[in-house]
Amino acid sequence: MALPEFTMRQLLEAGVHFGHQTQRWNPKMAPFIYGSRNGIHILDLTQTVPMLDQALQAVRDVAAKGGRILFVGTKRQAAGPIADAAEKCAQYYMNHRWLGGTLTNWQTISKSIKRLKDHDELLEGGAEGLTKKERLGIEREQAKLQASLGGIREMGTTPDLIFVIDVRKEDLAIAEANKLGIPVVAVVDSNCNPDGIDYIIPGNDDASRAISLYCDLMARAALDGMTAQMGAAGIDLGEMEEAPVEEVVAEVVVETAEEAKPAVEEKAKEPAKDEKAAAEG
Repeated sequence: MALPEFTMRQLLEAGVHFGHQTQRWNPKMAPFIYGSRNGIHILDLTQTVPMLDQALQAVRDVAAKGGRILFVGTKRQAAGPIADAAEKCAQYYMNHRWLGGTLTNWQTISKSIKRLKDHDELLEGGAEGLTKKERLGIEREQAKLQASLGGIREMGTTPDLIFVIDVRKEDLAIAEANKLGIPVVAVVDSNCNPDGIDYIIPGNDDASRAISLYCDLMARAALDGMTAQMGAAGIDLGEMEEAPVEEVVAEVVVETAEEAKPAVEEKAKEPAKDEKAAAEG
């Protein structure tokens, strides 16, 4: 396997370049903004491409060392892709609601995770000796705990890196990571503050297609790192019962920043509709 490849065209088709309305911007994102069109800021993809590549390399390096990666995205359109990507690469996620102290008060979170596992064991065993009302209460608590902690129940300790969709919504997660010195990889839109982000990915954090693209790339980078780790440990991948699947890239397009600029300008002329328009509405 190799570090996942992507093209400028893929980013354009996913709407990564669409920022927010010009009046809703954060001045700290000025260096990453190419211009504006129809009242919408256009992010400079010629900067996004190398910065996304650096972020993928960081994820790969952590996975190659056996580190834990936590995928964080609790907004509606990110919840599904975040969980799918984390499960695809055997990592961890939080996609329901960030619980304050998840990183800085791990001891308390661990107790809640243990309670979730205890409930699972009890219900799997048939919950004998419990009344119908007691069983219903446990099932409800189990559902709440599973939604909040199901994605990190096997993490064991704090992660070595977190990947975040929407830094405004997940500001608490980023603050906790910064406090503990945990590196942060994040998609940063035109209305966000890039401070505290170790690996900035300037891009649209609302469009479903863009979010799915980011998550898929991160999962594939983590898988590549894990494969490298197994190879370094002398594990014969061919002897594994379930060998890792390497995705075949049908078309590889290599573009320099100058070659890609006309495509960015052309795409920027199109009205910023679909998911971004809905989000602004």
